[in-house]
Amino acid sequence: MRFLLRPGWLALTLAVWVFAGACFTLLAPWQFSRDREREAQNDAVTASVRADPVPVESVLDQPNAANEWRLVSLTGRYLPEGQAVARLRTVQGEAASEVLTPFALAGGPTVLVDRGYVRPVNGLKVPDLKPVPEGTVTIIARVRAGESDDRDAIERDGHREVYAINPAVVARATGIDLRPGYFELTEGQPGVEGALPLPRLDAGPFFSYALQWIAFGAMALAGWLYFTVREARPGGALNEPRVKRKSVAELLAEDERAEDGAAPAPR
Repeated sequence: MRFLLRPGWLALTLAVWVFAGACFTLLAPWQFSRDREREAQNDAVTASVRADPVPVESVLDQPNAANEWRLVSLTGRYLPEGQAVARLRTVQGEAASEVLTPFALAGGPTVLVDRGYVRPVNGLKVPDLKPVPEGTVTIIARVRAGESDDRDAIERDGHREVYAINPAVVARATGIDLRPGYFELTEGQPGVEGALPLPRLDAGPFFSYALQWIAFGAMALAGWLYFTVREARPGGALNEPRVKRKSVAELLAEDERAEDGAAPAPR
């Protein structure tokens, strides 16, 4: 078993065990967690479609992530001076921008409302937006958790644009105090642009990917074990005597001797 201490074999062993460990402790658990997240999202979306809206006050004391996709009703007024556009989005496979407008709840905090999407003009420019209703309105929206990108807003073509739907970024750019998280308008609500579609309800490939990483790790360990056992047995490739390689000079000398031996004897 001394071959196990050779540098080449030690390097192979280290590579195999590191790869297998990554498969079992990092890659497979990561895919399992993504599968659980997708399952939780599907359940929340299904429940939101079947349930009636509840007053937004019932969820204000909890983080939006705890009530993701839940339907709520909000009563208040839009604050168009704090409007922003989320740039570089994709809706149904095509480029889009999402319109974000602060909404002051009657007797409560100010929240950020996603009024839906618009298609860019010539692939870049944000088109003219619909004016928001004036005065007090009641809207139905879905609870959404804010995104984490914290880059500052920019001004472009007369619009305030942000890279992500993060109320903290909009609040910093407008000076309006906004509650964390946001609310996504449903179709037919006052002030809606193009209503955003619900995410597709499918399980995704994450569970099968997790099983594949487990299989890859097991195959790597099985291959290492197979070659280790094979080399440990008599006659293994690493136990065979090494054949000394001949130099170029030795090969030329052998060729000359062979030619001299093959030459005909003089008469």
